Amino acid sequence: MRDAVGRLDETDRRIVAYHLGWTDLAGSPTSGGGKGVRPALATLSARAAGASPEVGVPGAVAVELVHNFSLLHDDVMDGDTERRHRPTVWAVWGTASAILAGDALLALAVEVLLDKSTPHRADAARLISETTRALIRGQTEDLAFERRDDVGVAECLAMADGKTGSLLSASAAIGAVLAGAPAELVRALARYGTELGMAFQLVDDLLGIWGDPARTGKPVYSDLRARKKTLPVTYAVTHGGRPGRELAAWLCRPGTEADGAPADDVPDTELRHAAQLVEAAGGRRWAAEEAERRLRLAEQALHSVPIDPGARDQLLDIAHFVVAREA
Repeated sequence: MRDAVGRLDETDRRIVAYHLGWTDLAGSPTSGGGKGVRPALATLSARAAGASPEVGVPGAVAVELVHNFSLLHDDVMDGDTERRHRPTVWAVWGTASAILAGDALLALAVEVLLDKSTPHRADAARLISETTRALIRGQTEDLAFERRDDVGVAECLAMADGKTGSLLSASAAIGAVLAGAPAELVRALARYGTELGMAFQLVDDLLGIWGDPARTGKPVYSDLRARKKTLPVTYAVTHGGRPGRELAAWLCRPGTEADGAPADDVPDTELRHAAQLVEAAGGRRWAAEEAERRLRLAEQALHSVPIDPGARDQLLDIAHFVVAREA
């Protein structure tokens, strides 16, 4: 990752190093950073195909670069001023700089894959390109949902499949692609990653309402504050009877961010009541149960093909970590 980021121009290199948690605002080294789930999946994917983990390293770097491209852009689109307990890039350097830094990471991801003279580098680059298109489709749908009052659970799940599932699917398959694994194994790993991604998004949505700010790095009720139509919220509105109808009315009230009002203006008492409505309407329970169901589907995918036992065990450990995480 450091070698790849080192190719960037001085300004983008400084911004990206800060975003990745390698430095503070003054440029001094720090020990922060993300969870590293996607790179771990990529190297384990190579092991699953019987290859050395090193075979998957270009894929690991590529998926992490794409992931951080999406985070830089997401923070701009969502107006988030804090990530991992630190100011976001756009809040410090401005919107244009955040967008350009994200674009640079996306271009770098393909460059890293095409660097290696492996016979399967073009297949891996195509996978990253197709995945980025799916990710952008999911984000586009997510933004469109903010202007609609009739979003259904199936639509919301399809959006999450693109926004989150696509990149985790690619992460779980790209090492095997670089290793030249049989198509059946690549498909099984991709399916595992897709289901893992759906579980990840469901848990993320739960944390976006009920997560501990000290662990998540985001304000309490952050998704409700932004009136996002997340999976538990959408389920509550469409399946929750009277509490769901009350929640729907609250979400449609004038004075949302879309109308130009700052999200921080929503009183905590109002947000607490909205969270209670989501829970009373069954949204919290459904999302937790659906995450567990997706975990089981991910496990089934790993058991559907011959695979290195050690890699399988570690992939299963990651899946359980994703569902049990608190940040």
